[in-house]
Order: sequence, then structure tokens, then C-alpha cells
Amino acid sequence: MQNAVIIGAGPAGVSAAIYLLRAQIPVSLIYKDMGALGKAHLIDNYYGFDVPPTGPQLFERGLAQARRLGAEILCDEVIGLVWGDEKMTVLTKSGNFPADVIIMATGTSRMTPKIPGLRELEGHGVSYCAICDAFFYRQKRVGVFGAGEYALHEASVLLPTSAEVTLFTQGKEPTFAERPQGLRIESRKIVQLVGTDKLEAVELEDGTRMGVDGFFVALGTAGTSDFARKIGAEIDGARVIVDENCKTTLDGLYAVGDCNGGLLQVAKAVADGAKAGTHAVKYLKSQR
Repeated sequence: MQNAVIIGAGPAGVSAAIYLLRAQIPVSLIYKDMGALGKAHLIDNYYGFDVPPTGPQLFERGLAQARRLGAEILCDEVIGLVWGDEKMTVLTKSGNFPADVIIMATGTSRMTPKIPGLRELEGHGVSYCAICDAFFYRQKRVGVFGAGEYALHEASVLLPTSAEVTLFTQGKEPTFAERPQGLRIESRKIVQLVGTDKLEAVELEDGTRMGVDGFFVALGTAGTSDFARKIGAEIDGARVIVDENCKTTLDGLYAVGDCNGGLLQVAKAVADGAKAGTHAVKYLKSQR
């Protein structure tokens, strides 16, 4: 049976879920936290509230509506997307979720560290996608920047093919329980990346230089542009390229809300979700 997986449970994600569920399409709604709504004191610029709700209140109301319509709701961290034999698959910390349609609604959460030399060496040793670029670092030394599940996932992709993989945690304790065999952990802080035409080394706070050929940034949790890049959809910086229906350059893959740019408001997010949800229903019917 055809199904949809939506990543993110804010206004954009829930709006898309509503249209899919009302068309009798099973939906799994996966979210890690409240996103931007969790930081909103009051929502006073959205239609229909004589008493403005807080961000968390609006989030919970949306979640309750999706639940009432039959959504499967999971609080989990998504760490990647891959193509399967017949379906795309959403990878999370706790399991894998194959899907005929995926709607990405995680906002613009990608974090870029302020390390001298990083920007200058993007595309010359610095990467944001292990699945995309692991091929270019076969039997070479690579570093992964981060300390969470997302960084662990990127390191696990690199371990089978790279000569040496080091996780640079920038002084933080890793948040994952088990370290894969062969993964080195370096807690000393990086002060700069070294190289002219290509990356040559990372320089640590005590002056030590460690030679690396590749450096993969996986700080914090993965955002929509990270997912899009990994699966091959077109992006522009941190913004995912979409058409008028919020469809990415890949069939069956949509990006809604803040992640595709424009007005960063609840009203625009809800509209994006409605457009993506209705178009996804049409797309699924065309595939039967």
C-alpha cells in the first residue's frame, strides 16, 4: 500500500499530513522537537485566534489534529535518506521507514562551524555529505566534525572505505553510546583548517596538526538541505530548490516551510504543506 513519511511536525509538516490523511494515504509523521515554534512566545499574526497561542500550544494542537486523522506519530531523530530498490527510505536512530512520498519539513537547522579555512576549502576537501562524497576518499584519511548521532551516521558511512576516520568533537562528549570499531575520537578543539588549493590538515588548540584529506561537517542534527543533498535533490546554499507545488527536483520528494526560502511565517508554512500534500496525493494516484 502506498504511504508517505513526513519529517517534521510543525505547521508545514502537519498541514501536508492533513491533506494526505484525508485522501486515505497512510502517513508517518517523524519529529525530533518543536523546531522554531518551541521558541515562539506568542503567535499573534496567524488567522483564527482571538487569544494568541504560544508556539508550543500551536505545535501540540497541530499534533493532536494529525493524530485524530490517523497519523502515525514518532518522536525520533532522522539521520538520512536513501533510495531503495522500489522506495525511498527515511533513516532514523531507531529504525528505517520506506516511503512512496517523503515530505521534508525540518526548517533550516543546518549548522556551519566558524572555523578559519572551512569556507575557503568547501569543495576542496570540506564536504557536508558522506554518502555523496565517500567515493572520493577511498583509502584516505578523513575527519568528521560533530559529536551526536548525525556525526556517528556520517562516520559509519565513511569507515568501510576510508583508510582512517577521526571524529572531531570540539571538546564535547559524544552523545552516542557505542563507538564503531575503527573510529577514532579527538576531543581537542580545532582552531583552523590548513590548505591552499586543497585540504591538508586540521590544526588543534595545542598547535598539533593532523593530516586529513577530507573533512565532513555533521554538527548538531541533520536539516532539510542535508537530506536533500544526500539523496541528490538540487539545493541553493541552505535552501532546497522546489517548484510551485513544493516538489524538489526528484519525483516523490517535497520540501516545505522555511527550508525552501521565502517568508518565514506560519501562514506560508501551512500553505506550502497544503500544496505539497495535494500534489503528493495526485502523484501517488498517477503511480498506481
